[in-house]
Amino acid sequence: MRDFETKVQELKHDVLREVSRLAWEDRLAAGILSVPEQLIPGPNASMRCCIYKERAIIGDRIKLAMGGDPMVPGIVEVIPTACDECPVTEMAVGPSCRGCIATRCVHACPKDAITVVNHRAQIDNTKCIVCGKCLSACPYGAITKNLRPCERGCPAGAISMGPDKKASIDDSKCISCGTCVYTCPFGAIMDKSWIVSAIKLLKSGERVYAQLAPSVAGQFGATLGQLAAGLKQLGFYGVEETALGADLTAHVEAGELEEKGLLASSCCPAFVDYVHKFHPKEAAMVSETPSPMVMAARRIKEREPGVKVIFIGPCVAKKGEFQLEKTGGAVDCVLTFEELAALFEARGIEVDQLKADPLDHASGYGRSFARSGGVSAAVAEALKERNSEFKVKAVPCSGIAECKVALLKAGKGMLDGNFIEGMACEGGCIAGAACLIRSPKNKAEVEKHAKEAAGRTIEEAIK
Repeated sequence: MRDFETKVQELKHDVLREVSRLAWEDRLAAGILSVPEQLIPGPNASMRCCIYKERAIIGDRIKLAMGGDPMVPGIVEVIPTACDECPVTEMAVGPSCRGCIATRCVHACPKDAITVVNHRAQIDNTKCIVCGKCLSACPYGAITKNLRPCERGCPAGAISMGPDKKASIDDSKCISCGTCVYTCPFGAIMDKSWIVSAIKLLKSGERVYAQLAPSVAGQFGATLGQLAAGLKQLGFYGVEETALGADLTAHVEAGELEEKGLLASSCCPAFVDYVHKFHPKEAAMVSETPSPMVMAARRIKEREPGVKVIFIGPCVAKKGEFQLEKTGGAVDCVLTFEELAALFEARGIEVDQLKADPLDHASGYGRSFARSGGVSAAVAEALKERNSEFKVKAVPCSGIAECKVALLKAGKGMLDGNFIEGMACEGGCIAGAACLIRSPKNKAEVEKHAKEAAGRTIEEAIK
């Protein structure tokens, strides 16, 4: 039994584990209805008002663990039964209100929702449209806007309160970064899972390769070699490092940067989606070089035609990327570290107890793609290795807020650099929404993992 950061993560793990176990045993149809009662035995509720509501939420989580609602286009879905505990987003008057004579808040409100009673402003939330004009008008900063954690955390502003007072995701704005999945304290938002599809592939008799993202360092308390051994016990034919795909991406992207002179990286699908949705004029800047996930998968399939590839990483957005037409079916399925942990437990595999199976293909530069700044360093190294005189002036962007600033500057011709490294997650993939452990130590683990490549160059790794 592993330790979890939150009860929400533990609950998600339990559901994924039980769905996996039933899928392995070909008992999904017969056994799935008993899972809610199995996980919530009662008689007393521990998280909600009653065990019946807790079981209903487990039922909704099971649907998402089995692929979610096909009518919902996005990768993340709101669980309506779970989304009813947070305070409704609203404007509120705090203790700093002085009941001033100017009453700027009253005059700023377009809906006449503010009145002054006994020398204190009051907001009628039945009239308020949460426009925030009173907030900026108050000279004392006495008015605050209370946001739900999912709204506050969403870097794309894709989440709002629906007519039923529950969270609503605007898929035209959502970039599938998964921040809302991690930040919702009630676990009311979850990413769709392809774990059942992965199990079907592993049981099909076909040769299936696992492709491990470099941010796996430190996630399972095991070495890369032990993870490779564990994956083979799950039924994978072979295991490859996505970091080798990162080496390939750096090699090709370096040439593209040299040719174009100004470029934005393409390795983070959430960043690429953000650019297309919010900065379409700058979309031409995004590199045409495939991401490391796609590069590594193509290399595997070129070497061994007919095999299947399952990518495993910390990223929710990869679940959307692998289905894009431009990836050409290079990847057949995507799993997260959370889902891999559930698979291991469902099969009783303790990876930290296994004898390591050697897995050492990539360069340290490719492995460093997992952290902010790693892509830039790899591209610079790739140019150096080809004896290019082109100098990279990188603008590493850790999180969407920094990406936005860089893109706005680029649009105005004010960017002090020629290569935007866009990472939707702050810190890079080491802080992905589907990490098992989100810790400052993750960066150190990735850097240690990179050093274990023993000075191998990008060109040497590719060859």
